[in-house]
Amino acid sequence: MPIKEHPGTLLRQRMDQSVIAAPGAFNALVGKAVADAGFQAAYFSGGATTVAAGVPDVGLLTLDHFAREIKQVVHASQLPLIADADTGFGEEEMIRRTVLEYNFAGAAGLHLEDQVFPKRCGHLDGKELVSVEQMVSKVQWAAKASEDYSDGAFMICARTDAKGVDGFDAAVERAKAYVEAGASMIFPEGLTSEQEFADFAKAMDAMGDKRPYLLANMTEFGKTPMLTLDQFGAMGYNIVIYPVSTLRIAMGAVARALAELKQTGTLEGQLGNMQTRQELYDLVGYTPGTPWEM
Repeated sequence: MPIKEHPGTLLRQRMDQSVIAAPGAFNALVGKAVADAGFQAAYFSGGATTVAAGVPDVGLLTLDHFAREIKQVVHASQLPLIADADTGFGEEEMIRRTVLEYNFAGAAGLHLEDQVFPKRCGHLDGKELVSVEQMVSKVQWAAKASEDYSDGAFMICARTDAKGVDGFDAAVERAKAYVEAGASMIFPEGLTSEQEFADFAKAMDAMGDKRPYLLANMTEFGKTPMLTLDQFGAMGYNIVIYPVSTLRIAMGAVARALAELKQTGTLEGQLGNMQTRQELYDLVGYTPGTPWEM
């Protein structure tokens, strides 16, 4: 059934109950699978969406492309969706437009990062940051747009990549400035140990009533060690994203299947790894010969 309240409100309610996992949904069908698996939220990754379009994650796709994909994932999954907005597709005017488009598409909220354009994956070296003042302005504009378009229900998450550029203390100070500017959630990217995650959460706890929701990125093959959802929850994180996991799993399976087809001339040996026709129909709620409705 369609979400009857703003998805940002629903996401806050769920995070207030316990830490939640948000697997990445790089298209609508994956979003539907995330919902059917029983997850309470989903995540829209700019990196996964970009590489699924056949280009690297350096900010090449447009706001319209992202908003269209977000709308499809929300429609299919009916889950609160946190959506990656990279560096905001431009300066303040585009920040406002991005909030409008993402909110209209049905997202629960977005996150903006404090890198310069063109951005890099958060787990790569060589990143550069915009000034604190410039990022604060972007967050302020995003927060005002949220108030204007959703009475503040649409969540504004500020991501800081400062840990890998200027160090841990700089990341904490930037996060505090972003909260003061209106961010309701903070995403510390590129932390390299469980202790760093714990220390960052304690620093945010020290903000008292202004303490933001905290998002952790559990991406594979990056700088962050593999931690469990419960470990993040015990440290005070409210939501954990798995941004590219579904894409990596899918593409790993695709590559292995194509190699087998090339070598043997048949995919019979892969049948056990495939979703059956009936399983696919069940996922989209389709019965052949019967009119389909969501």
